Amino acid sequence: MTGTPSGRMRQTILDWLKDPSAHFPVSRRRDPAETGVTARAVAAKLGVPRRTALAHLDLLTRLGVLRTRRIHGRTYYRRDEIRIAEVARMFEKGW
Repeated sequence: MTGTPSGRMRQTILDWLKDPSAHFPVSRRRDPAETGVTARAVAAKLGVPRRTALAHLDLLTRLGVLRTRRIHGRTYYRRDEIRIAEVARMFEKGW
């Protein structure tokens, strides 16, 4: 993988969110494949402060490749596969 450390970190997050159940623990109340994962879970997995993970997640959300869902005051992040496919097609066409 090439690019900046921040770019690699964001790519890692996107890779983990392809199959969140394989990378994040399933709790009794929430399955990460269904609801997504919190910034706290991403931060713990990356070994960075929550604020750092949140900055990456916010950027990916603004780019449209992640969707958010609020449940009981917490924000959960999931991949937007349709938008990711659209972006991939743009780059394939030489965007």
